[in-house]
Amino acid sequence: QVQLVESGGGSVQAGGSLRLSCAASGYTLSRGCMGWFRQAPGEEREGVARIDSNGSTMYADSVKGRFTISQDNAKDTVYLQMNNLKPEDTGMYYCAADSCTSVQRFEGFGNWGQGTQVTVSS
Repeated sequence: QVQLVESGGGSVQAGGSLRLSCAASGYTLSRGCMGWFRQAPGEEREGVARIDSNGSTMYADSVKGRFTISQDNAKDTVYLQMNNLKPEDTGMYYCAADSCTSVQRFEGFGNWGQGTQVTVSS
């Protein structure tokens, strides 16, 4: 069964950086799609970034130019490098995975991690 474990969250001041990691097991990264999502209290979960089996990436407009998603297939790990963080980036960040045939844009991910908290203060 697919298992995803996020790490790397924390508290930073605006303008700072964090690198989130998602360790995957029971899943072949090179043959699937991976995504990062976030959710603020009382709000819907939103897609932040995704990467497909070909290495193609997609980002939410709010994070373009600041966040970078990447994967290391040898280590079965997906990363989200977050630079120039803003208070509005605060939220619980989740890693997601699924077959690329099941995913369109940020919709269709069926496997989720437990999340890691990111807090950005001004």
